[in-house]
Amino acid sequence: MKFRYFSILFILSVLLSACNTGLEPKEHLGEIYSIALDSIMEQDEALSSDMEYIAIDMSNFEEINESDKEEILSYFKEKYKVEVMDATLEQLKEKGLFNTDTFVLDGVLLRIEKVEYKVNNNIFFEGSKYRSGDGGVGVEVIVYYKDNKWKSKDVKRTWIS
Repeated sequence: MKFRYFSILFILSVLLSACNTGLEPKEHLGEIYSIALDSIMEQDEALSSDMEYIAIDMSNFEEINESDKEEILSYFKEKYKVEVMDATLEQLKEKGLFNTDTFVLDGVLLRIEKVEYKVNNNIFFEGSKYRSGDGGVGVEVIVYYKDNKWKSKDVKRTWIS
């Protein structure tokens, strides 16, 4: 009787694991956030003209560990060839990287305001790209997994200032 019980449990576990893709988005957050943030970065290219740096506000990245943060910063530094930092708008002001006369950054500030995990490894992001009070764009993007790679889709602007 015991043998039969364990055999059934073994078969059930094999069947259940076969149904599971084994993909856990939370194990790839550095890559996933990099893709989402880059989709935001690609919006309104005029905001990126003559930028001296890219600041990414990671203050609310609750699930991201230090290794993931380094992966994100390295990705942007390698791709855009400018200084890249983890900083909030307030921190940029404190560092003197925000011109208080013109209210303009010498770089851009990327932010993620909302993250929602959907079905089928789709992750919804709502974020923004900021250069000044009248130079910014809000973006929604979905990052998904297809052909063994994380990709973005359904990138749309939600506001422009």
